[in-house]
Order: sequence, then structure tokens, then C-alpha cells
Amino acid sequence: MILRIGMEGPGAADELRSFRAWLLETSDIRQHCEISWVMRPQAPNEMGGDTLDLLQLITDNFWQVSTFALAFSTWRGTRHRAPTVTLEHNGTVIIVEGSDEESVQRITRALMAEQERRDPA
Repeated sequence: MILRIGMEGPGAADELRSFRAWLLETSDIRQHCEISWVMRPQAPNEMGGDTLDLLQLITDNFWQVSTFALAFSTWRGTRHRAPTVTLEHNGTVIIVEGSDEESVQRITRALMAEQERRDPA
């Protein structure tokens, strides 16, 4: 599973670095995921410059989705002004603007539904 995370809004780059640090402090994620930076793809005719990097998580087991969602929710709850977060997995895009429990459930449902479409039982 490859999950890409981007953030937008005031201080988004610093917030993304903060979230990366938070993930690295979460032992289940640190042990079971590869965390790296990737460049955000540019749209055709888009000028370069202020393009923010994306955070990429790679794991070979999908059970990490709930661990990731919980870590995300906990981190987001510590933010004074949480940026808009875009999560992308295999074409499924989730935009998170809130920091409530529903956000965690929405992330988990969307990613699990995408996995079920890929690997029906």
C-alpha cells in the first residue's frame, strides 16, 4: 500500500514535517512503514517553484490503515490551526479539514473500501 499525504494552508510545510516526526515516533508505523518524501506531480503548463513535497508511506499490510488513522487523528488534535490535508491512495483522494473522530472513520472507511475493490474476498 502506498499512501501519499499533502497539506495546504498557512504553515503547511512545517505541519507536514511535524506530522512526519509524529509518525516516526509511533512505533507501529515506524516498524511497519517506509516513510519518505516525494515530489508533488505538476499539472501540465504549471510553473515550478512553491510546490510542496508529499509525505509517502509504504507498507505491505493494510491493517496499518487504522494505526495510521489513529496517529493522524491524535497529531491533528494537537494542532492549533490544522491545515487542510489531502490523502491519496491508488487514485482514491480524501480531503480532511476537521479534526474530529468522524475524520478518522472516514479515512479508514475510504481506504478499506478501496482495498476491498482491489482484492475482493
